[in-house]
Amino acid sequence: MARRVVDPTSSPLHAFAVQLTRSREAQGLTQVGLGREVSYSNVYISNVEGAKQAPSLKFAERVDTALQAEGTLLLLYWSWRTGSLIPGFPEYLRREREAIGVRLFDNDMVSGLLQHPEYSAAYEAAIVRRGEVTREQADERLALLAQRQLKLDSGATLHVVLDEAALRRPIGGRAVMARQLLHLEALSARPNLVLQVAPYRLAQDRSLSHPVTILTLPNRALVGYTETLQRGYMVQDADTVSTWVGRYDRLQVNSLSQLDSSAFIREARKELERDE
Repeated sequence: MARRVVDPTSSPLHAFAVQLTRSREAQGLTQVGLGREVSYSNVYISNVEGAKQAPSLKFAERVDTALQAEGTLLLLYWSWRTGSLIPGFPEYLRREREAIGVRLFDNDMVSGLLQHPEYSAAYEAAIVRRGEVTREQADERLALLAQRQLKLDSGATLHVVLDEAALRRPIGGRAVMARQLLHLEALSARPNLVLQVAPYRLAQDRSLSHPVTILTLPNRALVGYTETLQRGYMVQDADTVSTWVGRYDRLQVNSLSQLDSSAFIREARKELERDE
């Protein structure tokens, strides 16, 4: 019987299904063999891989461990559970997990990978109050973010440029924002992370106008990611990504140095603490 074609970009559930199949085959296991490893039937596994049946959390945890997926399948599971995520983001999660290098630019908020738990919770709470997601969905999004933040301990290199506006916008109030800035100070001391600030004075000379992520994959290929309000977009066209890299490099050069950025963040935190 021909295998059912599952499009990983069509939904988070489909993304999980495709990644499960890829991970199983990479380990040289049949559905029957994987079933023995995780104590589930091959029929159940076939249905999940065909996106005919939703996986349970216990199943996702077991297959992630058995297939040495290092959290990839759990990330995709949580992205499916958090149905409020925009289309295109689940595919990005898979790429982010495997990336050996991450370049980020954010112009309005602290990047998710660098967020303090109180900062993230305050932002999600506001979305709940506006009625855009349920409390359960917000909690699941926070759980997903916590899984993503394990990237900081993966050995991958991260280069992050934050616009000054992201540091001035007091999400959660002054006390929470002060703790977020203190968290950034601690993160900037990590050897695998470079954090820079793009100050207001760059004005129209800031070379990127929208949030951008550029991932370096294990084969050294580069892929880009950006979002609209409706969906996220993975960009693999070499010419387009090369243009993004050039603009990102210019932004790095024009931003504050790593040392000056650390001092800037520290002073911004002290201003918040003085005004409490």
